[in-house]
Amino acid sequence: MFNSVLLQVGAAVEQTAQTTTKSLDIFSLAKAGGWIMIVLAILSVIVIYLFVERYLALNKALKEDTSFMNNVKNCIHNSDLQGAKNLCMANDSPIGRMIGKGLSRLGRPLNDINQAVENVGKMEVAKLESGVSMIATISNLAPSIGFLGTVTGMIKAFFDMANAGNNIDIQLLSSGIYEAMVTTVGGLIVGLIASFLYSILVGRINKVVFILESRTNEFMDLLHEPAA
Repeated sequence: MFNSVLLQVGAAVEQTAQTTTKSLDIFSLAKAGGWIMIVLAILSVIVIYLFVERYLALNKALKEDTSFMNNVKNCIHNSDLQGAKNLCMANDSPIGRMIGKGLSRLGRPLNDINQAVENVGKMEVAKLESGVSMIATISNLAPSIGFLGTVTGMIKAFFDMANAGNNIDIQLLSSGIYEAMVTTVGGLIVGLIASFLYSILVGRINKVVFILESRTNEFMDLLHEPAA
């Protein structure tokens, strides 16, 4: 009995696919996915917004004035501490704020200066990472939501099947089966896109961290020069 029901369901799905292939499009599929697809659509919008916003912020942080550190060095060599501070204030970037904090600590032990510069660098990186973890969360959450739609869709299909008894109708089952399959695909697509965009942002954050560490070392070497 159960095998015959499965055969009828398989025939129903095949016949439905054959009759709808010509007119089926992505919007029809999304609509067939039910409310789960709305949730996935909202998550995809959030991912795209966070990616664009963070990508622009990281691009700004990666744009480095190549003459900035040289100008700071010249000011320090000329004992023009205020001029160096003014350069840092005018340079609206993580590097400028980091070096500016180091300059404000001049006169203290070098370890204290180094710690202050590193603390500012960590704060700047934390600001740049804001929202990136949400993209990672969505990349893991979206497939699970899609699978949830699969379960609810199959429950709906079997519920309709049980109520129909031996009079299984193709249209009766198609909505539940469509919901089950479409939400799985939708969840996987959103998850893959979010994972890909997350990896791009992580790569750019690593570049910013490398630049900040390099400039920190360059600044500390500069402070050691007068004592050499």
